[in-house]
Amino acid sequence: MYLISGCLLGHNCKYNGGNNYNEEVCDFYENHSCVSVCPEGSSGLPTPRPPAEYVGMRILDREGTDVTEAFERGAALSLERAFDEARRRGETIEGAVLKANSPSCGSGKIYDGTFSGRLVQGDGCFAAKLKERGIKVISEKEINNGKF
Repeated sequence: MYLISGCLLGHNCKYNGGNNYNEEVCDFYENHSCVSVCPEGSSGLPTPRPPAEYVGMRILDREGTDVTEAFERGAALSLERAFDEARRRGETIEGAVLKANSPSCGSGKIYDGTFSGRLVQGDGCFAAKLKERGIKVISEKEINNGKF
């Protein structure tokens, strides 16, 4: 079973109320056992909401509000729900296709906290939790590179 960021499937859960629909990810979803996830939505954060980025070890929105706890809660809830669904299906979580650069789902590179579009090395809080458990995480940019 694979986890897929809901925004990549066209769900309007992105911070601005839109989505990041990706046809290749949708094709992957249709041809594999998958579950849609949105850690930010699971946390109870509203949609739309101000964009947020890591600033040091904290996640702040553009207005300066510390939303770290909400992001961490959403990551933990999404992880728990994913493992529950895998158990229900009698499957293991083989990997995840998550939204690049996100403070929740980014893998390898995330926005630098200046809201300027610059990237730094790092993982979003949900991606980090998956990696800690040995689950491979790729972004939508890697979906056609045969990473799984």
